[in-house]
Amino acid sequence: MSILRVATYNIHKGVQGLGPGRRLEIHNLAHAVEQFDADIVCLQEVRQHNRKLEKHFTRWPDLDQASYLTPDGYEAVYRTNATTRHGEHGNALLSRWPVIGSQHSDVSDHRFEQRGLLHVQVLIDGIEVHVVVVHLGLIHASRARQVQRLGEYIATGVPESAPLIVAGDFNDWGAQLLGPMADLGLRTFEGIRLPTYPSRLPLLHLDRIFVRGLRPVSAQVPHGRAWARMSDHLPLIAELEL
Repeated sequence: MSILRVATYNIHKGVQGLGPGRRLEIHNLAHAVEQFDADIVCLQEVRQHNRKLEKHFTRWPDLDQASYLTPDGYEAVYRTNATTRHGEHGNALLSRWPVIGSQHSDVSDHRFEQRGLLHVQVLIDGIEVHVVVVHLGLIHASRARQVQRLGEYIATGVPESAPLIVAGDFNDWGAQLLGPMADLGLRTFEGIRLPTYPSRLPLLHLDRIFVRGLRPVSAQVPHGRAWARMSDHLPLIAELEL
């Protein structure tokens, strides 16, 4: 029996605040990710580059954010979801275990929101574990269609016998996706309050970790002033039995 520690975190592109009050939080986020001591870290709203902010902040890292946030001994996988005027952003996965494959699938539902799935295969104690990092849309109808496309992707891209983790920012404040995800054989922590948004006064369960072929053991959301400052989301950290 192996216990797998998995974290998911929307890092808000490494910057917090608006206008003159904007502050760069990517350095604090690097320490936070290391503190997770997780086997797998799923990240959303990760920037590879942003020409405007690179000029604005004198301490902007030379590395892309996924690489900068990767603790020693981990591997990073990053894929772009959205291209913007000054740069882009997407999903990343950091793994303590060997990465043996990765794919990306565009699940954008309309032209105003660019969304994607990052699918990574990780070899853990000789077992191939599939992880899909998601960041779903802001409109419920879009999210429902994206879950349907997720199901289609899993049906063709993930063997039925393989352990599967689907983690990320589901933007599902009304918990309307629990049923459709259960129909895909994916379950999460139910009956436990794990709100992650907004970070200063968390009320909504936007960030979730679903599993198939693993057993959810425990989950926690760290709180405190430092966590509230780093992103508009709090991280969710779970332990799963493999």
